[in-house]
Amino acid sequence: MAGGGFAVDAPANGFDGKMTLSVVITCIVAASSGLIFGYDVGVSGGVTTMVPFLEKFFPSILRKAAKAEVNMYCVYDNQMLTLFTSSLYLAGLVSSLAASRVTMVLGRRNTIVLGGAVFLAGGAINGGAQNIAMLILGRILLGLGVGFTNQAAPLYLSEMAPAKWRGAFNTGFQFFLSVGVLTAGCINYATATHTWGWRVSLGLAVVPATVMTVGAILITDTPSSLVQRGKIDQARKALRKVRGSHVDVEPELEELQDWSQNAKSMQQEPFMTIFERQYRPHLLMAILIPLFQQLTGINIVAFYSPNLFQSVGFGHHAALLSTIIIGLVNLASLLVSTSFVDKFGRRFLFITGGVLMLVCQIAVSALLAEMTGVHGTTNISKGNAILVLVLLCFYTAGFGWSWGPLTWLIPSEIFPLKIRTTGQSIAVGMQFIALFALSQTFLTMLCHFKFGAFLFYAFWIAVMTLFVVFFLPETKGIPLESMNTIWDKHWFWRRFVTGVVDQDNHP
Repeated sequence: MAGGGFAVDAPANGFDGKMTLSVVITCIVAASSGLIFGYDVGVSGGVTTMVPFLEKFFPSILRKAAKAEVNMYCVYDNQMLTLFTSSLYLAGLVSSLAASRVTMVLGRRNTIVLGGAVFLAGGAINGGAQNIAMLILGRILLGLGVGFTNQAAPLYLSEMAPAKWRGAFNTGFQFFLSVGVLTAGCINYATATHTWGWRVSLGLAVVPATVMTVGAILITDTPSSLVQRGKIDQARKALRKVRGSHVDVEPELEELQDWSQNAKSMQQEPFMTIFERQYRPHLLMAILIPLFQQLTGINIVAFYSPNLFQSVGFGHHAALLSTIIIGLVNLASLLVSTSFVDKFGRRFLFITGGVLMLVCQIAVSALLAEMTGVHGTTNISKGNAILVLVLLCFYTAGFGWSWGPLTWLIPSEIFPLKIRTTGQSIAVGMQFIALFALSQTFLTMLCHFKFGAFLFYAFWIAVMTLFVVFFLPETKGIPLESMNTIWDKHWFWRRFVTGVVDQDNHP
């Protein structure tokens, strides 16, 4: 394939685990951590269009919407309203940076439990909020919880799943995230007409948090994490559980202990080690892939789709229903990713999804330009509004099988054990930085750029698709301990790693 794309055969190390019931159950429970992030992404956009919510906290938006001459792109341009959404991601950034150390010390499983408990407290405060200060406090706690779970869950899945099915298992996190988005959309639609509907929508965040937290308490931590923390007997039991009682796990346990000892023998802190030349490719992927995911514009569509659809001609209920339709499309497309990520590879899904998203963003921009003009005041026909919805559904489908699940997968599988939690922390932190910046500025950008906002995202989709073509090596089917081979054989990255023996991986 052009640009150095190739497949690397997985070495036969004897430790490529089988599919067992225990692996399936524990990975499903860990993947359910995506529920809380997805629920929050889905619920906030719908709540911000509910009239009782706006009357209580943001009455100026209703006054602006009542003006006949208002530009359709500018109705929801309110910095305090966007802070309601974006404050969660600023808090998530803070906790994701701390989560590297927490995940290393407490383990993957316990970090998921901690994140769920903090998120639960935030959901309860939001449901009972009496003023904007309580709203923001609740959002901050939600963000802290999401930062911990987004750090730990993808690592858990990549370390626990057999290499042959690692991609499929890891997409489970995005699957549950999408279930959370869809569930939130349905709840918003059902409660929108009630004066207390927004409280129900925000308060019900405690339900997925409770489910996830209780489930995480009942599962074992990953063998890698247990060995790293010196809990050898527990690691042995965990290996027997996930590999099957008939399998001799001692050779694998010994190798895990060797990797752990090598990692602990480092003189430098992991945050210093990750900046060494040999880890330059890993670091760049941990920064760019999460950044690119947000520059697809998908979370902006998820946050503000009710506002957007209401602006382009749908009524309030129709706008909420449209977000449910998009949620269903996203969920269906994730099944495509789960089915093919370990068959056709990560690059194929990235590229095809990117091309589809690019075409749809350009088409949406052109359609809005034709319908609304520069001033955004032209009345839009119902047929054209439906066409916008159809295009955004195709766009969401492209995202659902590419940048949605694979953004969680790639950073969690490319790092050696000694800097794995650090790399994941950087990846999650980068995602929250981008989320905060884009969610805080999107409504203002929509007001000033109008239909050009979609061209902004189209440009970045083109850039990221070309980046995948030339710079992302294929990782499907490669055991984590042998992942260093993908850089040695890549046309560009080999200049950084050739001749370097990684203490955690085989040279």
